Amino acid sequence: MSRLRWLLVFVLALLAPSSALATTHRFAILVGNDVGRADEARLRFAETDAARMNDVLRDLGDFPPGQLVLLRGDSAEEVRRAVVDVNERIRTSLKGPDDRATLVVFYSGHADASALHLGETNLPLRDLEQLVRGSPAHLRLLIVDACRSGALTRVKGATKAPPVALRADLSLASQGIVFLTSSGAGEDAQESDALRGSFFTHHLVSALRGAADRDFDGRITIDEAYEHAYEHTLRDTSTSAVGAQHPTYRYELRGQAPQVLTSPGLAGKRAGTLVFPRGKSYLVFLGNEGGAVVGEVAADASRRALAVRPGTYFLRARAVDHVLEGSVQVTAGTSEEIDERTLKKVAFARMVRKGTGPRDLAHGPRVGYAMRTGLVDGSSLCHGIAGGWAVATRSVEVVPRLSYCQSGFDNEVLEATQREVGAEVGMGYLLDAPVVSFGLGLSVGGGVLQQEFETPGLAPSRASAFARVAAGGRLEIDVGDGLYVDLQADAQTTVFRARSEDGDEGLDAALAFRPLLGLGKWF
Repeated sequence: MSRLRWLLVFVLALLAPSSALATTHRFAILVGNDVGRADEARLRFAETDAARMNDVLRDLGDFPPGQLVLLRGDSAEEVRRAVVDVNERIRTSLKGPDDRATLVVFYSGHADASALHLGETNLPLRDLEQLVRGSPAHLRLLIVDACRSGALTRVKGATKAPPVALRADLSLASQGIVFLTSSGAGEDAQESDALRGSFFTHHLVSALRGAADRDFDGRITIDEAYEHAYEHTLRDTSTSAVGAQHPTYRYELRGQAPQVLTSPGLAGKRAGTLVFPRGKSYLVFLGNEGGAVVGEVAADASRRALAVRPGTYFLRARAVDHVLEGSVQVTAGTSEEIDERTLKKVAFARMVRKGTGPRDLAHGPRVGYAMRTGLVDGSSLCHGIAGGWAVATRSVEVVPRLSYCQSGFDNEVLEATQREVGAEVGMGYLLDAPVVSFGLGLSVGGGVLQQEFETPGLAPSRASAFARVAAGGRLEIDVGDGLYVDLQADAQTTVFRARSEDGDEGLDAALAFRPLLGLGKWF
């Protein structure tokens, strides 16, 4: 019986359709160029974008390293020649009628509505389109991340409508060409310092690493990747100074079976998986916080996993008023669930000062007890409160503040009560150390000094204006969840109108010392 079973299996294998034995060859050309024409600003991350696409296709897309061509800083002619050479390699790799090939061509850099700008050389979009159309590959995907790249898809007006859902006919293999662009025909494509790449490519790479796997089948198709990149690019650029950026697409396909680009859920021993808790968005950096951004999982994402190569990764999670940071080691073939209790809380102000935060400034209230030495001989300490709203940027901290204090003095002739209401603006620079930040600053301001007298003689109350300049130091001690203890001490010079013993009035200047103990909160 056993021999009969094996014979039956052998016969069925011989009778099986030849397509079951077909080979699929996967080729990709990844082009990045930070330099455009002389009148165009140098980009920071276009060549990095190309490298990131190269890595994700190699790691998770079954693109053999020998069939990936990475071009960074090359001319239009070198790019043209690379596409021609790969097309020839595809042609010679197709041995039988059932062999198939996929070609991906990706570009990140400067462009206008008619051509790519590779340094001082131009590659017309029409020429690039024809080179891709003329490829013998059965499935061709052209991705252009550049300004006004929507001209390639003939989308002249941007729209916020969601992408069209593709109908899949699983009985027919996909053949044809797909165009994806990062922006509409009249729009700028934008880079992000925080993401260390363009918005579109960042979200496209995140999608291919698993963030777009909404049906949880472990595979990322072209339409899943595009829909994810579209939604998140539009979201992230909607509040930018340049304005919202709308990726576009054009599909010219027969069959429309799922066009799988990567398989993060099926990577096996080639990759490991990071699984993130809900409620926060996560950025993943290669190695340490200075490394390349590998991917992102949004706070509202249903799929909360990214497939990455084995190695060390730095994680940054964004909450309302702080970030969480920490490192994790990924092993091939394993799944690492992130425990937020192992991550360190960092106030947004520190992230802003480092220039690596999710936004350009932090802000929040600051209030505390203030004490000042007297302005005149014999005056008691001036006790009171001070409160304001601090704003921290990468280079400076600005604090508008109001203050009130009360003091007094007495002598053989009279007793006096002094009430001071002031306003000031302080500016300073802080240096961050673990838990504690150290700073130096200056402030200028003014206010009103009210004096009331008790004397056997005639001494009516009076009010006078004053001006003040101060310089000093500051300690900021983190206590968690964006809260901090504020310790300050400064020397003040106050100019005010005073009356001498002989009754003459004039301007006087006094030097005082002011310590301050407060509490603040960063948002």
